[in-house]
Amino acid sequence: MKFCSSCGEGVAWLIPEGDNRHRHVCNTCNTIHYQNPRIITGTLPIHEDKVLLCKRAIEPRYGLWTLPAGFMENGETTEQGASRETWEEARANIALSGLYTLFNLPQINQVYFFYRGHLTDLDFGPGPESLEVALFEEHQIPWEQLAFPVITRTLQHYFSDRKHDHYPVRTEDIIRPPRAR
Repeated sequence: MKFCSSCGEGVAWLIPEGDNRHRHVCNTCNTIHYQNPRIITGTLPIHEDKVLLCKRAIEPRYGLWTLPAGFMENGETTEQGASRETWEEARANIALSGLYTLFNLPQINQVYFFYRGHLTDLDFGPGPESLEVALFEEHQIPWEQLAFPVITRTLQHYFSDRKHDHYPVRTEDIIRPPRAR
């Protein structure tokens, strides 16, 4: 950030008085520009013994498979966002069964919430952000073509938990080591 979004003047990178982190602070109007993690919310859509996946039509990871998910919008709950994203990406109607996985990715300032849910009908298809949408049995999952580690981990948990019909809320931190410069 180089300029203040409030007044357009330059900003400094410093620790404001009473704070404990570096922030962008306007040199003129003293506005502190807080940058907070992004929340991504989505679903693990289930029908009988199958899971609904979407093939991405957008970057990043164009052409790879994912669960329907995306950025939460202001004014909605994580559940509402998960249902909305499922509709937008897969044109699927879903009844949520509760929070299933939560992932913290501090190195990219993201937090993921995935809700288990059951398709209420089989009337689904690709939305504008998906090339295709399909139901997969466990042995059909394109494991090497999954878009993100959180998708892989959610599916691994689900297929493991399904054997015992017990679905605890799973929380994980996915921390990558810093890249060498």
